[in-house]
Amino acid sequence: MSQVPAAKRTLAVLRLVASAAEPLTAAGIARSLGLPRSSTYHLLSAMAEEGFVTYLPEARRWGLGVAAFEIGSAYLRQGPLERLARPLLHRLVDRTGEIVQLGVLHGAETLYLLKEQPREHATLVTDVGVRLPAQLTASGRAMLAHLPPAQIRALFPGPLVDRTGHGPRSLRELRRVLADEARSGWSAEDGHVTEGFASIAACSFDHVGHPAAAITVTFRRDTRPEETWPRLADQVRASAAELTRRLGGGHVTRPGPA
Repeated sequence: MSQVPAAKRTLAVLRLVASAAEPLTAAGIARSLGLPRSSTYHLLSAMAEEGFVTYLPEARRWGLGVAAFEIGSAYLRQGPLERLARPLLHRLVDRTGEIVQLGVLHGAETLYLLKEQPREHATLVTDVGVRLPAQLTASGRAMLAHLPPAQIRALFPGPLVDRTGHGPRSLRELRRVLADEARSGWSAEDGHVTEGFASIAACSFDHVGHPAAAITVTFRRDTRPEETWPRLADQVRASAAELTRRLGGGHVTRPGPA
């Protein structure tokens, strides 16, 4: 147990270096974490020996090493997001009797990673591996609603596409929709992707409070009156919150899209 504080400091250094936009000086690392400079140099040297950080002598700064890349690659190979989410999707299918999906942002698109549905349920165009314009999908907007305004502008520099004639038509309209949905904590689309179907989604967050994924329930529009949607949204939000917990994440409040 005497090694626990040192382990925590090492992980704090690794997380700081990984989250920085560019390599950092040892003095900057020590200042940011409130560590003595001597301890910081010892930690960095030990981490460099194991390949988790590397020293850039010309810049006199420290960046991530190859071992950090290997750990990240192993994380992706194991597919932990899907593994953590799949039981939650199964339970949500049992509770709602509807199609449930897990999506992530891929640029300005929603990429679907998982899809669970009851037997003999209608098949949708949104299947695993399918990408759709994020501003049209409930899952995409659930994540977009928690991105900084500058990132929204960068993702949507031109006219917005549509599939069915529904959905936001301009960046200004999209911003307004995202602001409303950020306040409510859930997003909904009604026939924006497939005529006759509607979806409700909520966002899950990673360890730094960034949108990590969204859980969506999709249903036939004529089977659920709109006044029942908030109750369904509560179930979706509960599942998304549990996925956030499993990811070790938390929601960080940011300025809404503007």
